[in-house]
Amino acid sequence: MNRRMILFMPLRILTAEALLLLLPAGISFIYREPCAWVFLLCAAGGLAVSVPLSFLVRPRDKVIYAKEGFVIVALSWVLLSAFGALPFRISGEIPHYVDALFETVSGFTTTGASILRDVTLLSRGMLFWRSFTHWLGGMGILVFLMTLTNMSDRPIHIMRAEMPGPIVGKLVPRAKETAKILYLIYLAMTVLEIVLLTLGKMPLFEAVIHSMGTAGTGGFGLKPDSLSSYNSFLQWVVTVFMFLFGVNFNLYYLLLIRRWRDVAKSNELWTYAGIGVAAVVIITPNIMGMCKNFPTALRLAAFQVSSIMTTTGFSTTDFNLWPQFSKTVLLLLMFIGACAGSTAGGLKVSRVIILFKVIRRELQKLLHPRAVRVIRMEGKKVEDAVISNTCSYLAVYVVCLLTCFLIVSMDRVDMETAFSATAACFNNIGPAFGLAGPMASYADFDILSKLTLTASMLLGRLEIFPLLLALAPTTWIRK
Repeated sequence: MNRRMILFMPLRILTAEALLLLLPAGISFIYREPCAWVFLLCAAGGLAVSVPLSFLVRPRDKVIYAKEGFVIVALSWVLLSAFGALPFRISGEIPHYVDALFETVSGFTTTGASILRDVTLLSRGMLFWRSFTHWLGGMGILVFLMTLTNMSDRPIHIMRAEMPGPIVGKLVPRAKETAKILYLIYLAMTVLEIVLLTLGKMPLFEAVIHSMGTAGTGGFGLKPDSLSSYNSFLQWVVTVFMFLFGVNFNLYYLLLIRRWRDVAKSNELWTYAGIGVAAVVIITPNIMGMCKNFPTALRLAAFQVSSIMTTTGFSTTDFNLWPQFSKTVLLLLMFIGACAGSTAGGLKVSRVIILFKVIRRELQKLLHPRAVRVIRMEGKKVEDAVISNTCSYLAVYVVCLLTCFLIVSMDRVDMETAFSATAACFNNIGPAFGLAGPMASYADFDILSKLTLTASMLLGRLEIFPLLLALAPTTWIRK
């Protein structure tokens, strides 16, 4: 086990994060906010700690394997969140560190759950940092660093540990070049959304904040009512981009190299789109009685389906007041999520497809025990290792989710709030039902619940195994 690399990489992440704090510092200086000095102080402190320690633990051998990749990602994300919470706490804009940590983890994991009752009280610099964490965490902070530096001799293990989905592959032979391609697509789509929002008469700062929240499928906004007060054009723009950021980014690369047939044959893409359209068709008539007309009902349904399915968490209405049937549909979408290889959370559509195909194969085996059934995905055979990993992930997912739910249920909240809040945090969605609805916050949960939900967000974003491996004693035993 390359222990020096395990220590070295999180320190590199801390160095990168300290430098990135200069961006919100610049925003604060532009708006003449005192928190600019807080960002500079945190940046200086982070560099003062990370740079010397990086030289002390600098490894001679940068080769890492799967185990090191998982542990590096887990430790990096914990350190990233712990340090990223300091500007909120030191500035006093979020007085308690547990709350600041909750907000920061929610940002980096692109969850969008907030302990803030009134987000308008935050300074512009803090608002930018809060949403910038979404943008960084969406594609992965280690993947971002991979595009800029030579982190290790085998960066594919870091990509596989940090990027969501049952299968993570390379678009081109080198993993670093794959990371660059993904981030360039990610950046281009973000800029395009900013342009369209500004054309719809949204102020530039607000357009940047909402585009970063959409790109990372996070959901942090600028107003307590999220996007409710914006015009219908802006809401449709965000609806479309939430859906687009929920698509596997590999498909965008295939479009760029003109492999349109491969994109058109994507089972996951069509299933993802089909589930989304079906949900909109089901919900729209169910909420018609609460809306002025059909176009309004369609817009609200499409927005919330896109927001929940892609685990973004923006809202244009208080869906907590919707009929129980519509809320149940949204709850199911929380678990399904969007495509693998996107910035969204949840189980992922590809896993759901594989699980249904496994169930069908097992039923067919009962009728024809000697028949050999091959499970295929995107025209290719799904390896037994992937099937085993998918089934194992589902089992561990259920156990972790229920454990977190049991802890949160000890709080003084009703069952709907406790379960939906746990599901919303575990699947990186943000707004839930009950007391944690889209027009409310997580401020009233006690400290134990907040820490549990914070852990849930990290478990969901890293897809459980990296954190479990980092905590397992056997991982650290020399062999």
